[in-house]
Amino acid sequence: MTHLLEIADLHVAYGKVEAVRGVSVTMDAGQIVTVIGPNGAGKTTLLHGAMGLLRARGRMFYDGVDLQRLAVEDRVECGLCLVPEKRELFADLTVEDNLLLGAYPRRRRMTEVRHDLDAVYGRFPQLAERRRQSAGTLSGGERQMLALGRALMARPRLLLLDEPSLGLAPLIVREIFRIIEQLQSQGISILLIEQNARAALEVADHGHVLETGAIVLEGPAAALATDPRVIETYLGAAAK
Repeated sequence: MTHLLEIADLHVAYGKVEAVRGVSVTMDAGQIVTVIGPNGAGKTTLLHGAMGLLRARGRMFYDGVDLQRLAVEDRVECGLCLVPEKRELFADLTVEDNLLLGAYPRRRRMTEVRHDLDAVYGRFPQLAERRRQSAGTLSGGERQMLALGRALMARPRLLLLDEPSLGLAPLIVREIFRIIEQLQSQGISILLIEQNARAALEVADHGHVLETGAIVLEGPAAALATDPRVIETYLGAAAK
């Protein structure tokens, strides 16, 4: 059986500094797989390597297709979509224009695009209310919803989520993770990069712990959540 995503012995460097060293991650369709770890561990670099934003060495296959042969745009058209850590919205454009940019490869099929736009507004009513506002006027939680909505406009099969809870209030964090679970229930696979280890392991099927560019632990998310090493380093004494 072909994995939806197979990354094997991945190396990604910034100049002479190797930020990701020999990382291997596999996931099947419909799964949420999380990679947790401290700041500077190489989590974002891993996603950028998979997306083709950074030069990477190693094997990367998506649904049996060699990603090393595909440009970033081709990866998006195949159903691979990144929601970056800093959201990377166009602050001066309206909410709706940001969403429409997510469907740019399908811009000639406007009936289909409008249907998807309505679906995003149905999922995120706050965005519908603010569709004419500039993206730069949104709150942190609304910006994250807009970044997710823009990615959904590309009709992804696999979402690469980079720190979706970063900088958000606890109530908004719970809402974001509820949305992540909903996306999985609708058949979207998710590779989730998170510093909020507790929330990530609660929604994930499988997990990896990345430290200084290498995987030091991996296994079912429920097992990692009870592993003493994970508890001690990432979940805190309260988890005991």
